[in-house]
Amino acid sequence: MSDFSSNKDVLIQELLQERDEMFQELSRLRKNDNRVLDTLEAKNKKLEAIVAKKEQQIKKLIDQLAWFRHKFFGNSSEKHIAEDPDQRKTDWDGLEVVAEEKAIIENAEKELIEYERRKPVKNKQRPVRQPLPDHLRREVEVIEPEGKQDNWVRIGEEVTEILEHKPGEVYVRRIERPKYAVKQESVSPDIATDQNTEEASAIRIGSMPLLPLPRSNAGPSLLSELMMNKYYFHQPFNRQMAMFKMIGIKLPASTINGWFQGSCDLLRALYARLKEIVLKSDYIQVDESTIPVISNEKHKAQKAYLWMVRSVMNNLVFFHYDKGSRAQKVILPLLKDFQGALQTDGYQAYSIYEQKKGVLLLGCWAHARRKFSESLKEDKTGAEYALTQIAKIYQVEQMATDQNMNYKQRAELRKRLAYPIMRAFEKWIEGYYPKALQGGKMSKALAYTYNLFLRLSRYHLDGRYLPDNNGAENAIRPVAVGRKGYLFCGNHDAAENAAIMYSLLGCCKASDVNPREWLTDVFSKIALYNSNYDLDLADLLPHNWKKSNSCQNIPKNTH
Repeated sequence: MSDFSSNKDVLIQELLQERDEMFQELSRLRKNDNRVLDTLEAKNKKLEAIVAKKEQQIKKLIDQLAWFRHKFFGNSSEKHIAEDPDQRKTDWDGLEVVAEEKAIIENAEKELIEYERRKPVKNKQRPVRQPLPDHLRREVEVIEPEGKQDNWVRIGEEVTEILEHKPGEVYVRRIERPKYAVKQESVSPDIATDQNTEEASAIRIGSMPLLPLPRSNAGPSLLSELMMNKYYFHQPFNRQMAMFKMIGIKLPASTINGWFQGSCDLLRALYARLKEIVLKSDYIQVDESTIPVISNEKHKAQKAYLWMVRSVMNNLVFFHYDKGSRAQKVILPLLKDFQGALQTDGYQAYSIYEQKKGVLLLGCWAHARRKFSESLKEDKTGAEYALTQIAKIYQVEQMATDQNMNYKQRAELRKRLAYPIMRAFEKWIEGYYPKALQGGKMSKALAYTYNLFLRLSRYHLDGRYLPDNNGAENAIRPVAVGRKGYLFCGNHDAAENAAIMYSLLGCCKASDVNPREWLTDVFSKIALYNSNYDLDLADLLPHNWKKSNSCQNIPKNTH
């Protein structure tokens, strides 16, 4: 019995030991499982983050693809034409306006519709071939009929004029100054050229005319041709050298570069006078554009920036280069003394002028419209509505232009028609923003327009102010065309010289002045103006030069 009891206790001890071992194994397995589960959950979270990031990248690439397709294969115009122009879409969802505001808005829209219906339709004229200018030289070519006889009587003629072309002519201007010996008894002491040498006082010779670059053989017309071809017609100097070579003139690159530097040095004071005049005006537009410049440190072209400042009322423009920087530190000293209206895009560097006393910051509706145009593929309904409202704003401008309104009348029309439309549009943006896809193009367009709405709406305060700065973008376009031709500037000095030439030739284009004639005349006179401070360099600027030349060409009254 004792043996049985002893065996029983042993068996129980073994079972208890096995149970404890089993529990330990089970606990170990549970720990391992939890560790595996935690590892799998961590991996799963990482995979989910990677998938979310990839989905965001895919969405971004899809948006970019849609934009490129619209940019290259769609209509390049920013004007939006709805599917049915006669069907007005007025969705007031989310637009909280009081009854009085709603009545004003509806009356403004009604007046625009009635004006469009009453406006006479312009008849399109069929193109007619214009006669060739009379001042062109005619080379007459007479073609007699075959078998002409002496007994034929000429009764008239048929004339056909064809425009032909010959390559430009390069000629040598030979300046001969005869020397004369004056008899000693006829020499007066007060006109002697050399008091110390009796022989020298008897020699008389004509004074040398002023030349733009005294120690070179480049005349004003040749310098003007080189500068005009590069910065007006965007032909690099190496192409011009090849063209000269075709007519037997070999010009080394070092010579051309020296002439270019000398020409820019001559025009530098005139350029400074232009900047002074533009910054004294009370309404300017500012924009910036890229220009590639070779970096000596990196030994490759890097993206630099040219700043453009345009005086709207004077129609003058200048470009500013400061080591290629686009930072706010460039524009602050440039406009430190400016007082008046400043119109820009939404670049953050200009926001400081919201706080500057005496400066009224204006926005650009063309930039806002462009962002909604890019949102059409993503949100057609919202983008179409926004583009329709912006089109109404420009419709008011066209209405004022058609009726030849002065600045005061235009401002009153904007206050009566455009301002109510802009106010309704602003409230629509507030209500529509939560519905737009966050992070999408439509959301960004709404945020951009809403954040700048004060600047965008201020143009209605003065009839002189424009709803956009398209004039500035047109003035800056030659820079974009030029960098495709000559690719880059060799250094910062070359970029500064380019800014000088773009400024002066841009003023020629704005004033409809022939750049060849203007440059040739200025290169002939600039040395005198640079040495005589009694003369005002502003007289040589294209708009003033045009006035003085037109006055000189007026025929005198002989009665």
